Amino acid sequence: MLRVENLSCNYKQIIALSDVSLHINRGEIVSLIGANGAGKTTLLRTISGLHNAKNGNIFFEGQDITKLESHDVAKLAITQIPEGRGLFSILSVEENLRLGAYLRADSDIEDDINKIYEKFPILKEKSHEYAGTLSGGQQQMVAVGRALMSRPKLLLLDEPSMGLAPIVVEEIFKAIKSLRDNGTTIFIVEQNAFLALSVTDRAYVLENGKIVMSGNSGELLKDEKVKEAYLGA
Repeated sequence: MLRVENLSCNYKQIIALSDVSLHINRGEIVSLIGANGAGKTTLLRTISGLHNAKNGNIFFEGQDITKLESHDVAKLAITQIPEGRGLFSILSVEENLRLGAYLRADSDIEDDINKIYEKFPILKEKSHEYAGTLSGGQQQMVAVGRALMSRPKLLLLDEPSMGLAPIVVEEIFKAIKSLRDNGTTIFIVEQNAFLALSVTDRAYVLENGKIVMSGNSGELLKDEKVKEAYLGA
């Protein structure tokens, strides 16, 4: 579904990504792990059209999307949940959810909102409250729900566990796995390597803007280099 070929990106004179290549098959959950500053967020932002590539190409369902603007990438049903969630804090929970369906013109929006409420019942209770007044975990649920309202083919998640209590993280990742079971392809950037490798099919390891390792997530969990560098073992 997604193919990144020899992608390089700069921030002024700083090299953020260098010759990165990876692929994601339809129906997979794939993770990208690495330390802070490795370039993980830059890669997601470049796929989404929020950052320009210096070299290389990005293909989605066979189409070269490297130079597309972010709103055109969104029209292809590529949806990103950014680090920090990016909610509209002075809008209600339900208004945030409806904004996820901004590009849709079908008659199923109400049904989809009800499905979000079934998945996250607390959001129905707080549907008329300002999103900015919710707890961090509840805000992440809104962010996931808003993304689902766009009916994504490819969902990009940037640090979904950041700042959340373990019990909330468990609930969020349970929802993420259910999305894959329903056919959504997912690419997760996550600093919690153990969590990422525990729930994904395959993974890539990014260091200093370069892919240094890739493979089956279960195998990487057992790899001595990965354990030493990212799992505290």
